[in-house]
Amino acid sequence: MAGRLEGKIALVTGAGSIGPGWGNGKASAVLFAREGATVVCVDRDTAAAEETAGIIIGEGGQAIAVTCDVAKGDQVEAMVRAALDAYGRIDVLFNNVGIAVVGGPTEVSEKEWDRVVDVNLKSAFLVCRAVLPVMEARGGGAIVITSSIAGIRHTGVDYITYSTTKGALIPFSRSIALQYARKGIRSNCVLPGLMNTPMIHAGLTDAYAEGDTEEMVRLRDEQCPTGKMGDAWDVAHAVLFLASDQAKYITGTELVVDGGITAKFA
Repeated sequence: MAGRLEGKIALVTGAGSIGPGWGNGKASAVLFAREGATVVCVDRDTAAAEETAGIIIGEGGQAIAVTCDVAKGDQVEAMVRAALDAYGRIDVLFNNVGIAVVGGPTEVSEKEWDRVVDVNLKSAFLVCRAVLPVMEARGGGAIVITSSIAGIRHTGVDYITYSTTKGALIPFSRSIALQYARKGIRSNCVLPGLMNTPMIHAGLTDAYAEGDTEEMVRLRDEQCPTGKMGDAWDVAHAVLFLASDQAKYITGTELVVDGGITAKFA
């Protein structure tokens, strides 16, 4: 089934990686390109965006890197203009940014709350606000948004900012799906479970194992019915499906990618 995004222009936010290895955005951007898409790799970290674009170009694909803090409206507008200046349209949007601050309501500061809301939730609003008119003008498009099983279940870590914002993305996506269904625009969420990506190594080792990375991985693996966490490529393949015409009659829904963990707590 090669070429599922052949000829498409795809914009991926959070296309870099916070550390060594493969994050969800980085893997998805590269997989999009391998399936024929031209990719706009967006990240607030210029070097990370350029690394992903460089991998795509090195494999013979087409990509550009764009630096953007998607929590800032003026930068989002400039990012979309850069994509249109380069390629003239946007067929696929993968809204994929997220940060986590560990703590419940009494542990998290107001500043931390606002920052996570801006990055995880407001960014999706700003990017969709800028991209939807572009898709509508060309007669359609596909939007995929990274939510999380943390938005529908407690995963063992108290991070109220993350779970609340990732949960809110689900009705956000559904609202877009219903409003734009007759305009040829689809919107769906992907809900990763416990994944072994650079993000967890950067932010969750203390929450699980007081800085012991190997113990954190062991504990998270043990939580999974499969005995092992998933990885960024598991998410990327799900995102590719939702972005492709294979999912042309799928909109306003959520695809859980979690190795069965939410089934344990249903």
